[in-house]
Formats: sequence, C-alpha cells, structure tokens
Amino acid sequence: MNIKTRLTLQFISLVAFILIAASFAIYFFSADYREEDFYNRLYRKATNTAKLLIEVEEVDAELLRRMEADNPVRMPEERISIINFRNEVVFTTDDDNVLTYDPELLNEIRLDQEVRYTTGEYEVLGFLFSDKYDRFIVLIAATDVYGKGKLNNLRTVLLLVFGISIILVFVAGRIYSYRALKPITAVIRQVDNISISSLNLRVDEGNGKDEIARLAATFNQMLTRLEGAFKIQKNFIANASHELRTPLTAIIGQLEVLLMKERSNEEYKSALSSVIEDMKNLGTTANRLLLLAQTSAENQDLNFKQLRIDDVIWQVYSEIRKHNQTCSIDIQFSEELDEHHLTVNGNEQLLRIVFVNLLENACKYSMNTPVFVRVGINTSLLQVEIKDHGIGIDPVDLDHIFEPFHRGKNSLNFKGHGIGLSLVDKIVKLHQAKIGVTSKLGSGTTFLLSIPHL
Repeated sequence: MNIKTRLTLQFISLVAFILIAASFAIYFFSADYREEDFYNRLYRKATNTAKLLIEVEEVDAELLRRMEADNPVRMPEERISIINFRNEVVFTTDDDNVLTYDPELLNEIRLDQEVRYTTGEYEVLGFLFSDKYDRFIVLIAATDVYGKGKLNNLRTVLLLVFGISIILVFVAGRIYSYRALKPITAVIRQVDNISISSLNLRVDEGNGKDEIARLAATFNQMLTRLEGAFKIQKNFIANASHELRTPLTAIIGQLEVLLMKERSNEEYKSALSSVIEDMKNLGTTANRLLLLAQTSAENQDLNFKQLRIDDVIWQVYSEIRKHNQTCSIDIQFSEELDEHHLTVNGNEQLLRIVFVNLLENACKYSMNTPVFVRVGINTSLLQVEIKDHGIGIDPVDLDHIFEPFHRGKNSLNFKGHGIGLSLVDKIVKLHQAKIGVTSKLGSGTTFLLSIPHL
C-alpha cells in the first residue's frame, strides 16, 4: 500500500471515528431528551386529569371519561387509571387492559413515589397523587408517535450525513494526500533521472524551509559526496594504472633491449640491476596502494594499544639514518613533557608509517639542510612539528597535497609516487588526530601533527 492510499485511509478513519462518536452522542442525548420530555408530558396530563376527578366536585368518573374521549389534545393511545388506597380503580380510560394493577407494582409506586416502564409500544408512568384526605396512584400510558418519529428522522439524517461526509472526506483526502506528497513525488522523479553519468545534477530544494526541502538538501549533500567519491575513484584508477604501468614499461623496454643482441657480463649486470630497482619501485607502489586501501576500509580491526610516541620517533629516526646518512634530523622534546604526555592510544605500525613518510619527504625536499622535529603539548593534545627548509609547496598545490597521487609542480623532479601524504592523512584520521601544513615556496614546509594523549 502506497503512502497516498495509507494517508487517505487514515484520514477517512479519523473523520469516520469523529463522525460516529458525534452521531452517537447526538442520537443518545436526543433520545434521552425525548424520553424525559415525554414522561414530563405524561405527568402533567395525568396530574390535570386527577385534579379534575378528585378536586372538582362537579366532575365524576363518567363525565371525566366523556371529557377525555372528546379531548382534542389527548395524547396518542392515551390510557389513564386512578387507584385509591384500597387498590380499587376509581377511574380508567384503559378499555383494552394495557395497564396492569399488580399489587407489587402499586406498592413499589407507594415506596418510590414514581415508577417508569414500557410495555410494547406504550410508555407508562405511575406516581402518587395526594389530596387533603387521601392518597391515590395515577397510572398513565401513551405512545410518543411524534417524538419517536423525530428520533427516527434524526437517525436517518445522521446516517445520510455520515455517508455523504465519508465520500467527501475520501475525495478531499485523495486531493490532500496528492498535494502533500507532490513534492516527494517530484524529488523521486528527479532522483530517478540521476545516474552515474549525471551525478552533477541536483534535486530542487523548493522553498528551503520545510521537511521536504531538508530531504532534498540531504539528497544533494549525498550526491555531492558521491560525485566527489566517483571523481576520486576515477582519478585513483587512472593514476594507479599510470604508476604501475610506468615501471612495467621500463622493465619491458630494458629487457627487450637486452635481448636484441649479445651483451657483456657487465652490461647484463647493469641492466638487471636497473630492472631490480624498477621492480622494487613497483613493489613499493603496490604495497602503498594496498595499505591505502586498507586504511580506507570501514569496520577494520586496528589493534590500538598504549604506546610512547617518542619511541616511535626514535625508531623511525634510526631507520632513516640507516639508508640516508646525508639527512640531518634534529629532535627536541619540550621540558613540560612527561611519560603521561608521551603515551597515546594507537597502532604502532601505522604511526611509524606516518613519521617515515613525513621525515623522508622532509629530508628529500630539504636538499641536505637540517630537518627539525619538535615534540610538545597543548592541553590534551600531544603535538609533533616537523619542519624543513626545502623547496616549499606552491599555494595552488597546498589544498591538494593529501589527495592520492597528487604531486606539486616543483616536486616532479624528485622521486616519488604521490601516495605517502594521502596515506598519512588516512592514518591520522583513524587515530582521531589532526594534521596541518604551512609552507612558503622556496623557504620550506612545516607539518603539525596533533594527537590525543592519555
């Protein structure tokens, strides 16, 4: 069942419930009023008749019977009986014995002062009537033809009103649900028209104020993220293919040249050494791509544990010094630091990758000038600053340095793949940390890593 039909049915159900409740209330109170009014009329009529018989000496039972028979305002099917204290009927117009004179009923009237009951179509009222010398029981019965007719007419009107109202509510509900869901239908239609090849399209946000507008805005935000993700994926595939194809092409080219003719042992060694170097570069690129994919995956088991950041930095320092003796790295720790400040919750292998990439880049682009590492504290954050005095980063490239395979124009002459800083950014985010960069072209670059300590 679609929402439009469900809304219409809910609307009809609500209105039907209200109409039924209102109709029952109207009918119930009308029926109660009719009954009370009719018994009041019976009481007034019976009281007047009893007064004529008992209090007016000139009127006897026979005269009163003739008067009642010719009374133009006599109630429909009216019967009146008057009984004395000996339970003797002293007056009656009940020729067909509609009224009963059961002693139990008469005693109940004497005890309760008044009794109401129905018998067939008749409504009967019995009550005590007293004069100066005696107490009488008056019984009167009649049919409320006019009152019940009005009540039946009211019931018919209420049923007709209910039926017509339900039809009108159904039509109004369909129109209302159509108009209420029209913006959603428009959003659905626009979303259906958006495909992978048209992710640049956006959903109309309407007035920008109601819930539908917020839904459309949310769709647009999602589309923006999807468009960005597809662009990154497209660029990633293109760049990854290029990075993998370049060393493979070099390897194939060198081997083909090598096979063109006989070579000396030295030439074979030189060519094979070059091939091995290209294969190492290819392996490094593949490993970094795999690591980049792993750090981008969700719900991964990172095996975080408590570790000292200074231990990681010194290990990375030793590793870099082993294969790059010309790189000068000056490491300093703030005097405010203690063991508590230097302890963080993280993955040691991933943090080693962060510092290896940052320090190797600093050494590579600093052109044999010293690299400075400063470790300090700022409130709840442990901060590691890595500063070089190298070639710097062009302001145009500064906002893109953490994108996969992006390399600045002034760094193209240096060996690299454009994966390292993207990997650093992923790992930093996994540790709920932040990394910032400032640079001046020709003067150097500073990276600032801020990571929560224990």
